[in-house]
Amino acid sequence: MKTLLIVAFLILIVWNLGAGLYYMLVDKGQSKRTVNALTRRIALSIALIVIVVVAIKFGWIQPHGVGA
Repeated sequence: MKTLLIVAFLILIVWNLGAGLYYMLVDKGQSKRTVNALTRRIALSIALIVIVVVAIKFGWIQPHGVGA
């Protein structure tokens, strides 16, 4: 369940990044859709970081080192 939540956040982040690129190419700076998509991407990224930090703090997930 934890993995699905993180993967879902990552998919949403990449989706909003792609939407920002699409709107940038299609709208040619005439609307704020690019800014809105990239703002959502930043908000989702920050939310994901906070969720991971809280999960580590409460012991729901265990961090490990690379190659450990």
